[in-house]
Amino acid sequence: MMPLQMGSAMPSIDIVVPKSAPRRWQEIVIRRLQMDGHDIAVQHEPEIATWPGAINAVLAFERKIFRRHDPALAAPLPGIPAGFRNRSAVLRLDLTGYAASASVPTIALRFDGFRSDLAVPTSVAAGNLPVVEVVLDGNTVIDRAWPMIDRREAAALGVEDVFARTITLVISAVRAFAENRLPMNEQVLTAPESSIGGTVKFASSYLTSALPRLGREAMRRARFRHAHWRVGYRFTDGSGVANTCELGDGWSVLPDLGDRFYADPFPFHWQDRSFLFVEDYRHATGKAVISVVPFDAAGMPQEPRCVLEEPYHLSYPQVFERDGAIWMLPEASSGGKLVLYRCAAFPDRWVPEAVLIESEISDATLLDHGGQLWLFATNRDGYGSTSDMLVVFHAPRLTGPWKPHILNPVLIDRRMARPGGAFTRDADGRILLPVQDGTLGYGGGLGILQLLELDENTVRLSAPRPISAHGDWPYPKIHTLNRSGRLEVIDGIAAVRK
Repeated sequence: MMPLQMGSAMPSIDIVVPKSAPRRWQEIVIRRLQMDGHDIAVQHEPEIATWPGAINAVLAFERKIFRRHDPALAAPLPGIPAGFRNRSAVLRLDLTGYAASASVPTIALRFDGFRSDLAVPTSVAAGNLPVVEVVLDGNTVIDRAWPMIDRREAAALGVEDVFARTITLVISAVRAFAENRLPMNEQVLTAPESSIGGTVKFASSYLTSALPRLGREAMRRARFRHAHWRVGYRFTDGSGVANTCELGDGWSVLPDLGDRFYADPFPFHWQDRSFLFVEDYRHATGKAVISVVPFDAAGMPQEPRCVLEEPYHLSYPQVFERDGAIWMLPEASSGGKLVLYRCAAFPDRWVPEAVLIESEISDATLLDHGGQLWLFATNRDGYGSTSDMLVVFHAPRLTGPWKPHILNPVLIDRRMARPGGAFTRDADGRILLPVQDGTLGYGGGLGILQLLELDENTVRLSAPRPISAHGDWPYPKIHTLNRSGRLEVIDGIAAVRK
């Protein structure tokens, strides 16, 4: 069935949930759709088996170990009360995967091809990265997500990340259905249900994969810093990494004393001098400021000095010149807002000019294209990772007003959602963007994608070309790439003992 044309009112929806022990993520989906203005009827599916108690217990115990006190998205609830709608339903949302067929279009989910969400803890415990699909009427995939798992040593935290983005995916798919713009049309491929395995398979995966991962990570953290980034720089007249997709040679490491690290490098050329703006993270405080590293005439870095500090963590200091001024647009997702700063005295004094977006926006990256300004970024959407949901905003001028793109979220994909540096244009006029690849974890690698089409109704991107670590840079796991003139910079994660 194809979705129906909707009027101005949001469509009425029947939502099917388990009668016994539904999970919190299902309740949040219902609440979010109600907040969007949908007329909701909650229906119960009594035949759905509850998750085995052993799995719930293991996930709850892990959350205690990691001191997570917020309500777990996978936690079972006593029940979700049945509800009734005022208008006839034009869509049914099956959050169990097993509801009987109906006369209205039905949206359901597949987790690595399985209809049951029990596949998520089993897959995560085994060290896999689940893929979530939205299926229309049991035979057509209409949307898909590749959620990012930030903490892969903990099954419970991985499960939370997957269900966090499942919520986002469902809300996005319902909105696309209502607006008659379903993004995909692929045949469903479903795995045999018997292979989910329940308690036995989960226990086997947990004992042989999840527990060893947890142990290895505990040993690593006892000896090494949790994360310690190092910045690389080189002066080159040749093609850069964005063109060759290879790190190559000639890199030098910006030194640190081990009590802090530098990351997210953004170079800027001013009055015939090169400057490098970096995230300056102090291990003792657990918070970063923005520092500048001037280069002398011989291309040697000088002592870093702080130029911007807020009560919250700052990073990704994108510095650029526009409208006769110099600006900085740093990430401040922990502060819950994206603030634009104007330079009052270069490079040391920056004053807040405007709050562009109120949200947990990460690595917002500016582009001037087609007569408008655009921001590409990731948004946490309240739960889960900050690295897997691409959102785009547009505005007529730098200070706004910034409007969300109609297609937001543009994609949910750990392999290419999060920007990893500024946009560039190559010799052929192609618009390129470094993007983080979270397949191997946060900071696991970078790719270069091409922006193929962009306007207020369309965002079309190429698949990223991975950047090869071949060359003399000693830290192959990179997550930022930038260039200004001859100065090219990257960063990589290093193993630094405590």
